[in-house]
Amino acid sequence: MLRKVISQSIGRGAPSKSLCWRQLQSRDSSTSSRVIDTLIIGGGPVGSSTAYHLSTLRQTGSDIVVLEQDPSYQSSSAMLSAGGIRQHFSLEENVRMSLYGLDFLRNADSLLATPNNPPVDVQLQEHGYLFLASTDKGVMQMKENNQAQKRAGCDTTVLMAPNELKQKFPWLNVSDVLLGSFGTSGEGWFDPWALIQGLKEKSKANGVEYVSGLAISAARDAVSGKVESVTVQDAASRSGDLITYYPNKIVNATGAKADPLMTLLAGAETPLHHPLPIKPRKRCIFFFHCASTDHQEFLVPEIAPLTVDSSKVYFRSEGHKGNFLCGVSPPDDEDVDCWDPDELEFPDYDLFEGTVWPSIAHRVPAFENIKVKSAWAGLYEYNTVDQNAIIDFHPEIPNVLLCNGFSGHGLQHSPATGRAAAELLDHGRFTTLDLGLFSFDRLLPGGSPERQLWPYYASKGVRPKLY
Repeated sequence: MLRKVISQSIGRGAPSKSLCWRQLQSRDSSTSSRVIDTLIIGGGPVGSSTAYHLSTLRQTGSDIVVLEQDPSYQSSSAMLSAGGIRQHFSLEENVRMSLYGLDFLRNADSLLATPNNPPVDVQLQEHGYLFLASTDKGVMQMKENNQAQKRAGCDTTVLMAPNELKQKFPWLNVSDVLLGSFGTSGEGWFDPWALIQGLKEKSKANGVEYVSGLAISAARDAVSGKVESVTVQDAASRSGDLITYYPNKIVNATGAKADPLMTLLAGAETPLHHPLPIKPRKRCIFFFHCASTDHQEFLVPEIAPLTVDSSKVYFRSEGHKGNFLCGVSPPDDEDVDCWDPDELEFPDYDLFEGTVWPSIAHRVPAFENIKVKSAWAGLYEYNTVDQNAIIDFHPEIPNVLLCNGFSGHGLQHSPATGRAAAELLDHGRFTTLDLGLFSFDRLLPGGSPERQLWPYYASKGVRPKLY
């Protein structure tokens, strides 16, 4: 069969699946080949969750390889995030994914237990999320979302009138608030590092192999479009040894780098007709301290839930009393793609001065007097179409499973995504949560995303909301 080799060709043609590892080793010790079932590219929370759920489903991970470019996870989006989990969503599927994620986090110590490692403590802090609405439109949306949350099985998000908010959160300025929605339990934040390491170590205990390296080339079958091989530069070897994998299936779990990976897998000679609408977007978090005061008009929160103001600015407590995190997404006309990693070295203090600080000082008068102690920036894997996930095989490369585009939800949805990916890989369909809404079909030509999703939701008697 005619095969078209994409990018640099390294090693021989694809060998028979019956050949074993020893037979496939090259005489040149710097280059080797290996046949495997599943290659997961990206070892962050989504990739490692996929490895965990797939190896658990199969009761072995012996034919699964996870490729991670940065095993320190220093530049991982998850490690640079606020680490939140919530059920405050407008899509029922997102709510259900968070409910599974919550259950997973609450039981991580037992689910991720391994003989040679200490118990996994993800340090789940269930201090809640608090959303505030200051317009009639916002109130209507909040009420609709609350109904969607209840339909999805969440009974812990409670609508609160301004006087109720003031009674529960005396430090909160509610002068312009019309309605609030508070998660009484099951929402808050946790330690991303602990979850990633727990998933990774459990996957390795199941037999999954983790490889530190970078995919540098691929080859596709000209007829089927499937990727037949991926060549990796092994970062663990001093000489940068090359390994060519011949996988049955590939999982794209590379977060903000998802689109460049698809470009590599597709090849320069055969670019995708339907590229991923996923771009890296810079997001900044600011860490500040607010000193305590006895003045009733300037009370400092003992513990602030992750509060999302009507301005979209958020803040929450962090660690010791008086310490907080805050941030906001840039305005749409300033929210540009961020391809230069050096840009992440420069948090946007103008955004803090011009947008974040005025908003938090209005909402919490005590925050008029604060000291910014540090700041950092990370990347969102931003889905430019509808800011929701894509969990599906790519129509042009049918053995590549996409787990991308979470737009800030990836960490909290990683447990449910990993389970869904395992089901698609081994069963070809969802067997627990029906996440068909996140298929690639909605991105294909034929109308706006809402029109494409309407038939799916019309059968359920619910109008789709893509935010």
